[in-house]
Amino acid sequence: MALLRPLDKLPTLDVATILLLGAEETPLEQLGTAIIKECEGTAKVQVHVASCLPLPTDRECFRPRIDLIVFVLSLHSKYSLRTVEASLPHVDARFFLGKVCFLVTGVRKEPNTSIHMDAVRKMATAYHSPLLFGDLEVECFRASVAQRLIQILQICAGHVPGLSALNLLSMMKPCLELTMQET
Repeated sequence: MALLRPLDKLPTLDVATILLLGAEETPLEQLGTAIIKECEGTAKVQVHVASCLPLPTDRECFRPRIDLIVFVLSLHSKYSLRTVEASLPHVDARFFLGKVCFLVTGVRKEPNTSIHMDAVRKMATAYHSPLLFGDLEVECFRASVAQRLIQILQICAGHVPGLSALNLLSMMKPCLELTMQET
């Protein structure tokens, strides 16, 4: 079992790498394309998409250092939740110091959901990770989510002077606490 560690590899200068992980392949690829499109000409971003962890070992394929992991959950798929839950044990605890976030999709159609929002909120709270909401079906919303993830990725990769992933986590913590108090 290969544990995904944040500092296994040396960083590549001026390159940030994001791992999008979720059960539904098409929305992940569309989000990855949107991220690359939003970064054209400004920053070099590598996007990797996986359906589950563990990733193949280094002998099987080359994998750069991962700066941010985004677990994508669809409220319309229990399989999505199970996939994320099964992948979480394969992530080193140091990643949860600001280099992991959960992205929830399908919130606009909430009455027809298979997963209750409380389960997702509890998971994000248990792992001390930000919880983002976004619609990946509509292109303008997908572009907005991509912009937000790029901002977080740049901080996690160390490309924003004076900010680190831990700073980001502490800045987002009041938002996380407000979200939990509303339930």
